[in-house]
Amino acid sequence: MEYIPTPEVFSQALYTLDIGQNDFTSKLGEIGIQGVKQFLPQVASQIGETVKALYAEGARTIFVANLAPIGCFPSFLTELPHSQSDLDSYGCMISYNTAVVDYNNLLREKLEEVRKVLPDASVIYVDSHAIKLEIFTNPTKHGFKYGTKACCGSGGDYNFSPQLFCSQRKELNGTVVTASVCSDPSSYVSWDGIHNTDAANNYITNEILSGKYFQPPFPLSTLCDLQPIG
Repeated sequence: MEYIPTPEVFSQALYTLDIGQNDFTSKLGEIGIQGVKQFLPQVASQIGETVKALYAEGARTIFVANLAPIGCFPSFLTELPHSQSDLDSYGCMISYNTAVVDYNNLLREKLEEVRKVLPDASVIYVDSHAIKLEIFTNPTKHGFKYGTKACCGSGGDYNFSPQLFCSQRKELNGTVVTASVCSDPSSYVSWDGIHNTDAANNYITNEILSGKYFQPPFPLSTLCDLQPIG
């Protein structure tokens, strides 16, 4: 028999939503930043409706993470059109990261609206963007060596090729090339140009659990039995 949680379990659980990045990036190269911006309010609104739907099922504590600074990802730095003048001092794309911030503001405002109609729920905006931006732009401060360069990949300044993903081996321009893994993944923020390394995820998770990036503040450490990670 399939186990169905009771309403009490639903009300005591912690729900996390970390979604929207694919909506943001899937057509970014095709229609550009301004084209994507047109439907970002709809994405934020849908997340707001999802929070309400979870509430209707009994959820009372819901964390919603914002979008990462995609202008720092090795994959997007390789694939998305940009000029040298669009790169900041850390090597991240200014225009794309600015668009992400615009969306994150929309999401934060939408959650503020949702909070007003769900007064007995804790709807928390988690600023994971700030954490990820910090390790992309200041990797050495946090035990990393490379921010905008992938550990597993092949080619260019960012060690990423859309023709050859992590661990693949194929012939390109008459030469057999392998997208191999770096010798020390823990010194990289980016695993394959798209996803984080375990070390980066460990850092991000610990920072989130610290509660410093919750809006509004939420006493997670006093309500949950938090254990060390890794």
